[in-house]
Amino acid sequence: MPTERAKTVVTTGAALTAFAANSLLCRRALGHTALDAPSFSTIRLASGALVLYLIVRARRDGAPLAGSWGSAAMLFLYAVPFSLAYVSLGAGTGALILFGAVQSTMLAVALATGERPHPLQWTGLMLALSGLVYLVLPGLTAPSAAGAALMALAGVSWGVYSLRGRRASNPLAETAGNFLRSVPMAAAVSLAAATHARWDVAGAILAIVSGAVASGLGYVAWYAALGHLTATRAATVQLAVPVIAAAGGVLLLAEPISARLILAAVLILGGVGLALLRTAPRRPRPLQPPTHPSPERAP
Repeated sequence: MPTERAKTVVTTGAALTAFAANSLLCRRALGHTALDAPSFSTIRLASGALVLYLIVRARRDGAPLAGSWGSAAMLFLYAVPFSLAYVSLGAGTGALILFGAVQSTMLAVALATGERPHPLQWTGLMLALSGLVYLVLPGLTAPSAAGAALMALAGVSWGVYSLRGRRASNPLAETAGNFLRSVPMAAAVSLAAATHARWDVAGAILAIVSGAVASGLGYVAWYAALGHLTATRAATVQLAVPVIAAAGGVLLLAEPISARLILAAVLILGGVGLALLRTAPRRPRPLQPPTHPSPERAP
């Protein structure tokens, strides 16, 4: 239905914008303040959990917190390795590893569950990937093995978390529950690294905004969109995030704009557009929720 399609477009756009903003906030905090990576991750997840908890409690439907420890673990395994990896990786290298891992994970699951993308969708995906490589290639350096492994783990975890989110019956309650469960996991990492902790007010503020707005509310929008996206389309649209982040860098951080950036944006967004075209009268079969309650789901 047109209304449902419009809602999917809006929620997907909001989520991708939030993810791009989160990337900008993280890069700014770790590159221009004294805050350490584990502390950034803990503040980010804790602030997201608090805001989401308050929103759930303020709603009139009385829905309890939901989520699962499995999804919380995936959220933790994305957020903490993501921050730690950027200590030793350049932005271009990290983005390439992260999004390569995300797409590989989601497409592998799509194929394993019987989804068969149309050739035009494959063309769009390959075009978008080529644009992403073209965008980040000038900044590529030989990455450290530890940093590359951490970013790959973050990408796989993000892909799994996104796919698990397609089962959510109440995205807000489940996202809040996942964030709350992830906080003690991140806090344990911060405690283990306490001797190397560094605090900074500006960095803490950036982490709070990252958690409360770009992460928490961003994942609510992403959960809402995932119920109407196939795994292939969900994997492909996320390739627009680096372009949005790059545009934000130009507008907000005064980074220079170049012909390379413009061409990469055309390739990526054009590829996303091809992948989202309706190529058959029947939608590809989405991942189905389990027919019985998940043992991980909170009562």
